[in-house]
Parts: sequence; structure tokens; C-alpha cells
Amino acid sequence: MNDPAGAPAPVSDYVAETSFDDFHLSDAIRQGIAERGYATPTPVQAATFRPILEGRDVIVRSKTGTGKTAAFGVPILERIPAGRRRPSALVMCPTRELAIQVAEEIADLGKHKDLSVVTIYGGASMGDQLDRLKKGAEIVVGTPGRIYDHIRRGTLNLDGVMASCLDEADEMLNMGFFEEVTRILDHLPDGCQQMLFSATVPEDIEQLIHDYLTDPETILLSGDEYRVDNIQNVFFHTVDEYPKPRNLLYMIEMEEPQSAIVFCNTRSDTGLVSAVLNRNGYDAELLNGDLQQKERERVMAKVKRGELRFMVATDIAARGIDISDLSHVINYSLPEDPSGYLHRVGRTGRIGKKGTALSLVSGAEMMTLKALQTKYGISFEERKLPAPEEARRIWTERHVNELKEAMSSTVFEAFIPLAQRLKTRTDGDWLVAFALKFFFTQHRMERAQLLQKAEHKREEHERRDHHPEAERRTRPAARVRPDQGRPDRASPRGDRAVRGVESRGEGRTEGRGRRGREREGRVAVVTAAVAVDRERDVVVEPRGSGAPPAIEVSVERAVPVEAQSIEAQAPAGEGQEQTPPRGRVFVSLGQKDGADEAKLRDAVTALAPALQVKAILVRQSHSFIEVDPEAVEGAVAALNGTNLGKELGKDFEGKTLTVEKARRRRR
Repeated sequence: MNDPAGAPAPVSDYVAETSFDDFHLSDAIRQGIAERGYATPTPVQAATFRPILEGRDVIVRSKTGTGKTAAFGVPILERIPAGRRRPSALVMCPTRELAIQVAEEIADLGKHKDLSVVTIYGGASMGDQLDRLKKGAEIVVGTPGRIYDHIRRGTLNLDGVMASCLDEADEMLNMGFFEEVTRILDHLPDGCQQMLFSATVPEDIEQLIHDYLTDPETILLSGDEYRVDNIQNVFFHTVDEYPKPRNLLYMIEMEEPQSAIVFCNTRSDTGLVSAVLNRNGYDAELLNGDLQQKERERVMAKVKRGELRFMVATDIAARGIDISDLSHVINYSLPEDPSGYLHRVGRTGRIGKKGTALSLVSGAEMMTLKALQTKYGISFEERKLPAPEEARRIWTERHVNELKEAMSSTVFEAFIPLAQRLKTRTDGDWLVAFALKFFFTQHRMERAQLLQKAEHKREEHERRDHHPEAERRTRPAARVRPDQGRPDRASPRGDRAVRGVESRGEGRTEGRGRRGREREGRVAVVTAAVAVDRERDVVVEPRGSGAPPAIEVSVERAVPVEAQSIEAQAPAGEGQEQTPPRGRVFVSLGQKDGADEAKLRDAVTALAPALQVKAILVRQSHSFIEVDPEAVEGAVAALNGTNLGKELGKDFEGKTLTVEKARRRRR
């Protein structure tokens, strides 16, 4: 099993002949594997389990998408004693996203064993990482820069580390990461087990690896060929008649990928491509090193939930990321290093699934294409982009179909005379163009809102179905009765608010004339408001004839109910109106950018004409747009990533909008 040449031939590259029962795992790890849905080990997991468990150094090369994380994660979890409470295993990853992904999988596999995992990477809170380290996290997963930062500060002691693993070893030990990695390896104790996992291990890197490994066992499950199977490789020659972003749009129009990562060689290209895709009606977000960590995590969360059709990324940002059911990988430009192509296209076709890689090729990139064909034996299918006329026909057909689909669910005959008159006007084309832009923008926002609502409902159902006890524990209800001597302690603030209003009204209405009746009316208003507000989990139960109703107020919602009761105390007849709820959207333009309320309103009207803006608040470095709560997600989808042009004025020209849902200010 340890020698690839002598190991039984696997059924395929993704399913081994052995089973997890043959590993003789502990019950805790076996349960974690079962809950992850792993039924049969992959060949890389079968071949590496025994040597890693025995503490030997290994160099492992296996195809992308074959389960390498579990291949080192399972034996590491099995090796470390439960409850050790000190750093015992170190896993280094080239990117923050990959570190988070690896840590989550190891934590899931070992959640029934008394071990904890900490992820340390730049751009995140040092305090949270320090707390986890002080509590004795046994498995440390992170990026080299932040790991060495903790070592230098004395907050990470590696003296007790039993095993060290470099994930994506070829990337980690290239000249960009070499110094950071070797500095960390120098701090590991003698006898620490070393593991290197990657899809490719070039010979020159292997020589450097041997400086830190002792008699390593080399497991080359991919043989001498670097290949990615189950992927259809297609390339298109770019057409010089129109810009490269237009080539990309035409290719997408032809191929219609359901979901894809669009790879670019530079950060500036990621911004350009994401802006072009968004302006042409596609949901796209960029992922590169310029993004703050919270933004990177937000984008990755959307991708993994299936909410995003296109993620535009650089090689480093997307290295090692595992996204379920990704149908396509798109190369806006081929990588400068041909082996990088294997890592890119390996994001699709995971664990034996099929995928498609689409590439735009021009000029010097033909040399890269030839190297992929000759050196790596990759067979490409050549397809032609449509001529401009054909591309316009495809684009028009898609939009016409969208219009026809919407026609089936609305009544529009009353506007036929208007449409006929517009055709005879000199400005008719402009008016029709605006109406079409308005429709497609509105339609896109509606789809985004529907998807968001469906996702919220699904999450709510899952939470209630899977954690009914937790739901009851976190939302206790306290009964408040007017005849009690003091409020129930379970809900001090909200209960006192409701009780105070009730007590002022009860028993004092007779003989008090108008003032007594007003108090009684206010009690009724508060009680009715509490009764009908299902969003605040408030229930009114009948108590019998003549008795006032009992009011149950959830502890979570005590403050809103208190606020509501105070508003309800306005004397009857004054007609006090409650302010309707509003959603708030953050926009990355402020006074320093030359923005004011009028300019921002004009910009929003031009980019999202269907959006109803309630108010605009301009700050020094940013602004807030207030809209209806249900329109927030649609506003973000319509405005985020937009590249502002000349038509909005010189102050905004060339700027790219960053738009997101405003977060509540912490108190």
C-alpha cells in the first residue's frame, strides 16, 4: 500500500478498492467521516494513510480534486492524542481561502474527538486567533505570513508540533513563498513529521524539499504525467474586430455556463472583467488580493451557497478552492506558467465529476497552448467565436426570450398604442432603449430578491428542522399578567414596558372621563400591536370573559416591543404615524470623491432606474442610500462593481462602485 508500484490498482482515480473500515479508525473519526458523506476512500487517501499514521515523511502528488485534504487530515487527527491542549499539527496553505477551507474540513472530520482547530491568516482579528491559541488549539492551519507573525511575537510555540504539512507544496515553495516557509520550518522540533501535498511537484522544488525531509516516501499517484481528467478543454481564438471583454461576452453567450470561475492574470483584469459582466446583466464578483478579508469571505460564502454565477479571480486567490458542482472554468488569459492551467481547470471536474474549461487564446498565448498539448498531453477542442452580426443575434435572442417569458405573467395590451406612437417619434429609439434598460434592470433585481427570500426561508426551515431544541432555548417566552405583583424575571425590560402601560390603564378608567378612556385606548393599541407582530414572536392568548389578555413576549424581542409601547402612548386623535422601515445600502463614494446628494441620486437613477430611493446620506468617505428593506439585495446586485463613465460627470469618471448591505453600528 505504501509503495505505489506495489499498491493494488484502484478502481479509478477517485475510488479505491479498499474501504475506511480497513483503516481501523477510532469511533470518533469514523463518525466524522460518515457525517461528511465519505463512503469510500480515494486512492490518495488509501495510499497515504498508513505512512502518515506511522509518522513517516511523505511527498504526495495526486490530481487536483482527489481528496488530498482528508488524505492528510484523517491520519493527523488519528495521531494526535485527544485533549493535548497545545499546538500539535501545523498546516500551511498559500491563500486565506484555502486555509479556511482546509480548517473547516479538518474540524468537521474531527468534531467528535476532543481536539480543536484554529485558522490564522492576515486580514483577520489577531485577538480571536490569540484566544484560540491560548485555549490550546491542537491543529493550526494558516498562511505563512501570519503564522510567522505569531512565532515572532511569541504567541505560537511550535516545540510540541508532531506533524507539519504543506498543502499546495509547489506554490508554497516557489520563490515567492520560499523564505517564509523555510523560516517556519526552521522553528519546528527535530523529529517533526513533514508532509508535502500538491497536484504537481517539479524536480527542482523536490530538491529543496529534501533539505527539510528525512528519508521521505514519494507517492506519485498521478504517474509522470500532469493531467486533469473528466474535463473538456475548449479554446477560442480571440477576434481582433472587437475588444477582449466583448470576446468573453460572446463566448459566454454561446456556451451559457451555469456557474464558473473566470481566471485573470492580473488584479486590474479582475476589476475590468467583473465590471463588464455586471454591466451586461451577469452576476459576478471579483476575488483578488486587494479585497479586505471580510469581503473575500463574503464572496466565497456566496459562491459556495450557489448564489453567484461568476467569480472573477487571480490564480493565487483561487488556489486550492473546492466549489461543489462548478460547471465551467474560464481562462480570460492563459497562465504564464503552463502547469498553472492544471490548477485552474482542477476547480471543476472534482472527485470524478465532469466539467468544461473554456479559454480565450491570442498572440503569444499560442506558445502556452502548444506546451499544454505537447508536454502535458491535453487535447483541446477548437471553437470559433461568432462574427459580430451573429453575436448580436444571439444577444438579441436571449433578451427577446427573457421578454417573452415575462410577457406570460402580465397584462400589457394597454401599452400597445403607446408603443406604436413611440415608433413614429424622433426620440423613440432613446425612449425604447431606456424602457428596455429599466425592464432588464428591474427584472434582474426581482430575481435577486426572490433568490434571497428563498435562501432565507430555506435557512429558517433548516434551522427549525435540525435544531428545534436550540430554537426553544434561545427564544424563551415569559408570561406577563396584570394581576401579578412584579414582572417575570425572564424578560425584565420588555415585560416592564408592557406592564407599565397596562397598569396605568387598568382599574382607573371609570370615573376619569376622557383621560381614563385615552389610557384604556393606549393599552388596547399596545396589546393589539404585540398580538399581530409575528416577526417579534408575540402571542396573545384569551384568558376568559372579562379578564385582560395575557401577553407573551420573547426575550430576544423585548427591546423592540418596549419601543413600540412607548410610541403607542401618543394621545388618541394626534394621529402620530410610525416611520416605515427602511433598508440601508453602503456606497463607496463620499464628499472627498466630489459626491453630493444630487449627483448620487442621478448616478443611481442612471444605473438602477427601477430602484426607489427614500433618502441619501453623504459622509466624508462614503454614503448611505435608504431604500425599502426588500429592495436592498436587488440594489446591491444592480450597483456593485459598476464602472462609472463620463455620462455621470468628471468627478465620477473611471471610479468603480463598491456597494453592499450596510451593517448595524456596534454599540
